[in-house]
Amino acid sequence: MKTGYQITVPVSFLKEGKRYVAYSPALDISTSGKTLKETKKRFAEMVDIFIEEAKEMGTLDAVLRDLGWAKSKRVWQPPVLVAQEDSFVRMPA
Repeated sequence: MKTGYQITVPVSFLKEGKRYVAYSPALDISTSGKTLKETKKRFAEMVDIFIEEAKEMGTLDAVLRDLGWAKSKRVWQPPVLVAQEDSFVRMPA
């Protein structure tokens, strides 16, 4: 990131067919690639673009608050992932 400090956000990496998908609920952004390495690189680029665009538009604070982030001692903290599990759901036939 180009904002002067680093943050850690949870990211899920999934394989869908021949592609890899990265998704972060903390930023509500996703991207994909042909390899896991490419997907990780694209995700990092996507975060930079997301932050820079929101800063340029003057909406970064509001966007992060809407996503559940909290500011502590002038540093933004993402929402904390407390669990991730598989859930049984019924699908219509």
